[in-house]
Amino acid sequence: MTFRFRDLLLGTALASGLATAASAEDVTIRYLTTQGGLAAHELAQELGYFDGTGITLESLGYGSGGPESLMGLAGGSLDLGSAATAAVLNSIAGGNDFVIAYASNGIDESVNSIFYVLDDSPIQSIEDISGKTIAVNTLGAHLDYTVREALHQKGLPKDAANLVVVPGPQLEQVLRAGQVDIAAFGYWQTTFEGVARNNGGIRPVFDDTDVLGEIAGGFVVLRRDWVDAHPEQARVFAERSARALDYAREHPEETRAVLAKVLAERGENPELAQYFRGYGVREGGLPVLRDIDFWIDVFEREGQIPEGKLVAADLLLVTGDDAPATN
Repeated sequence: MTFRFRDLLLGTALASGLATAASAEDVTIRYLTTQGGLAAHELAQELGYFDGTGITLESLGYGSGGPESLMGLAGGSLDLGSAATAAVLNSIAGGNDFVIAYASNGIDESVNSIFYVLDDSPIQSIEDISGKTIAVNTLGAHLDYTVREALHQKGLPKDAANLVVVPGPQLEQVLRAGQVDIAAFGYWQTTFEGVARNNGGIRPVFDDTDVLGEIAGGFVVLRRDWVDAHPEQARVFAERSARALDYAREHPEETRAVLAKVLAERGENPELAQYFRGYGVREGGLPVLRDIDFWIDVFEREGQIPEGKLVAADLLLVTGDDAPATN
């Protein structure tokens, strides 16, 4: 079920859609919140983009990472999952019938995942990470596969580095305590990265754009049976979440103010909001084929999936026009 960009987000159509109730029935979308962050659908809700649509978002608490939300989605305890592209594709390849709704985050020159070491560390390049311990928020997701791909590009075994799981709020602590050699702050953890950088004494070795280029880093996904049962609500959810991504790009200060308010309401530190750099997603918030095909090619190369098992166009609910895979 694929809707093209020009059908979804032309200005007149969007304006018309925002002026009327968009769903025939009320639906509640259950999801997990990310500590220190604000998903685009949460921003859309704060901005009132779901008002009059019959769509209600319900957070069931904090999630430890994307794979947890995908398991909840597969098991039916959640209606929405959000994870890095590699984790999403792994889950689909494993038999879960998910549909990609919109790009939750991306990496570009202003928003990316950064691998930090202490100032006095001997690690100077990607080649130096072999044999070292790297803190990441979860295994089997974006940072894990970024490390594998970085090592592959340097002709090193993909498992040459040792990855350990550390929650985002503790990344700086374990690095400064010498418990790990490298702390990887994901593109979705710019608030924690900003605090660590501001405290000084650390330096970046590389970031994920050095390895992957500009690309969508993760996606919000829905179960295909839910999409089939609620096609209009699924379309409106994706459309208005993508609109919130554009709002964040066009109104960064206002978005930081919204984030600060939400963090305070959750009992988190609202000061983190000043370090929010954006979502790093292209205009329109919709994926193009390369966002998916890049990782499909990696999986096929590593023998994780048979060639042709996954086709990007079959996985997307919405897509950014007819852009070729090289975009």
